[in-house]
Amino acid sequence: MENTKLTGQHFGVECSVSVIIVSYNTSDLLSACLKSLERELANSRLAGQAEIFVVDNNSRDGSSDMVKTEFPRVRLIQNTENLGFGKANNRAIERAKGDYLFFLNPDAEVCQGAIAVMLDFMKKTTDIGLAGTALIFPDGSPQPSVEKTYPGARYAAADLQNLPGDIAWVMGASMIARAGLIKRIGGFDERFFLYGEDIDLCLSVRKHGFAVGYIPDAVIIHHEGQSEKNSLPLHVFEKKMAAAILFFKKHYSGKSRKTIRNIQSLQAIWRIFSLRISLLFFPSDPDRRQKLSKYKKILSFYKSF
Repeated sequence: MENTKLTGQHFGVECSVSVIIVSYNTSDLLSACLKSLERELANSRLAGQAEIFVVDNNSRDGSSDMVKTEFPRVRLIQNTENLGFGKANNRAIERAKGDYLFFLNPDAEVCQGAIAVMLDFMKKTTDIGLAGTALIFPDGSPQPSVEKTYPGARYAAADLQNLPGDIAWVMGASMIARAGLIKRIGGFDERFFLYGEDIDLCLSVRKHGFAVGYIPDAVIIHHEGQSEKNSLPLHVFEKKMAAAILFFKKHYSGKSRKTIRNIQSLQAIWRIFSLRISLLFFPSDPDRRQKLSKYKKILSFYKSF
């Protein structure tokens, strides 16, 4: 195991829920997130029945010092390098004492009553192994949080038969799961560094016989994408493509993967051809050039797939 340092303490002896937050250079947003959590726990019947983990992926913005100073009861795990989202979550999962695990992004804030609603939902719906919550932008507008299909699913129907429930996956920014089930699955697949972990975990939950649920009355404010705000769009796209390829290799048969590769490659070739023609007439168009780079990346990914 990588070198880590654990500080902080439990909220209480009995633990209903373990909140797990993976942080990377989001100090200000993390502070607001933790304040919302502590306020919610203090104002509900859950005071003394929860623990909060922050797993810091070697942030350089003072995140760890802020947590130690302002939130001494939070259990801080300090990694000496950026382990990625899934691997960092697993460092807390193996230490968590709660019956339920609440995975929360550091750029999120918990609205009043959300945690109690989530726990009530999970206790009443025993066929649900993991559930997502309603996500909203800071201005109150709704944010997509539920998907009914998996990437490439139209070409992999045989690989996705007889799965329980009708929700494919929920956004990993805010989701609650049964701790025993997640530990039995083995936590997050650590091969997913960033992006795709939520999709993969939800499918693993369904393959273990549980449905994925959605809790519309549990509302979370999500600022979205803050840990990658300084990354170039093409670099973010490359990470998402790498995660998609890993997902296909893990869950789909060779026949399904071949179909996906052939169709996606042909589409990319056509788009590259079309964009090159259009750039003859609009040579300085940045959008067209960015799209051309994107489809070249797609083609290169699928050539090695």
